[in-house]
Amino acid sequence: MTRPGAMWHNWARSASVRPQRMEFPRSIGAVARAVVAAREQGLSVKAVGAGHSFTGIAVAPGVLLDLTDLTGLVRVDRERGRATFLAGTRLHQIPKLLAPYGLAMENLGDIDRQSISGAISTGTHGTGVRFGGLATQVVGASLIVGDGEMLQVTEHENPDLLPAVALGLGALGVLVEVTIQCVPAFQLHAVERPEPLDDVREHLHRRAEEADHFEFYWFPHTDVGLLKTNTRLPESAVRHPLPRVAKFLDEELLSNGVFTAVCALGRAVPAITPPLSRLAAKVTGRREYTDASTAVFTQHRGVRFREMEYAVPAERLAEAFDAVRALIDERRYRVSFPIEVRIAASDDLWLSTASGRATGYIAVHRYWRENPATYFEPIEELLRTFDGRPHWGKMHTRTADDLRPAYPRFDDFTALRDRLDPDRVFRNRYLRRVLGE
Repeated sequence: MTRPGAMWHNWARSASVRPQRMEFPRSIGAVARAVVAAREQGLSVKAVGAGHSFTGIAVAPGVLLDLTDLTGLVRVDRERGRATFLAGTRLHQIPKLLAPYGLAMENLGDIDRQSISGAISTGTHGTGVRFGGLATQVVGASLIVGDGEMLQVTEHENPDLLPAVALGLGALGVLVEVTIQCVPAFQLHAVERPEPLDDVREHLHRRAEEADHFEFYWFPHTDVGLLKTNTRLPESAVRHPLPRVAKFLDEELLSNGVFTAVCALGRAVPAITPPLSRLAAKVTGRREYTDASTAVFTQHRGVRFREMEYAVPAERLAEAFDAVRALIDERRYRVSFPIEVRIAASDDLWLSTASGRATGYIAVHRYWRENPATYFEPIEELLRTFDGRPHWGKMHTRTADDLRPAYPRFDDFTALRDRLDPDRVFRNRYLRRVLGE
């Protein structure tokens, strides 16, 4: 299906475009035909999933391919625990698709609205010193490259390209199928509680090593860290989910409804942000429950925001966090959103923020109606001094010239891009900035 270009914007309202036309392919063949037609007409093509990236990575000034109709489970290799999905499949759809086979994704981030292709292509990750980002679960992929042909990447075909294709920023082609290495379905025992921030900071790495999944949140203007620890249990373990009323009160009424009002009020009267943050730290973050992994990993986020996240070497995470705290105090920022701190395993993907090193993540947020630049940019400058790498799908100002030294395989990736898309069919402003011409 093809439509004249209507205005498109991402979830955070931080990027928008009116493409020359929008297409809604329902088959892999339709994707290939769209790429060929765009190339012949001198137009660029960008595939769009849920629009949950905060950057302009999915902005499509030429042809926008909306993959909403290219969804579903293609096949399952029961013996090896592998599942192949069409690229537009949303993460929140996957648990139901895998349930008949007793499988689950090994790890997830805290939001499941993204498409599987968008999540892996931008480097979405979760937590856990023994668990990599979502792209590390990819064992095969099919994509339509710049000439409209399909490229298969599996353990038998072009296996050397998998570390590039699994996290390709949409620069190498349009992903149409993704094969994920799954694990047997499991549950998570979740413990969430506030603790003195100095204790959290002092024992950060020990806590991360001892837990399957560990992270913490810090509301600026407070001395409390909100800890989240998840322990993996077999699917057969006794389930103790949150009562529906408690879940509604915590996640809908307080975390979304009340927090939206707090953000709006803090924007209007910045001086009240610190006391509101101290109140939020007192009334949130104390619960314990056991549920299916996907129900614990992910949360519903109803408050619209903008985000920047930087990846630093894990051994420098505590030091980097201290520096961010000091900067907030020094600049007297009034920040209503908590800062999120996570740790994940190293990997060998060419453009992964965790490539070649165990990685700590520091994520900062701003209410979507506030200008984030005055807050984000000084923190970005600071975290660059810690050998920081920006999350590809979250706001940052980096360019190809200064990103190249941060990634040992950067030139290998751009050389592969030259090979698969020499005419830059998949170009847009963001990719020109971060990868060069």
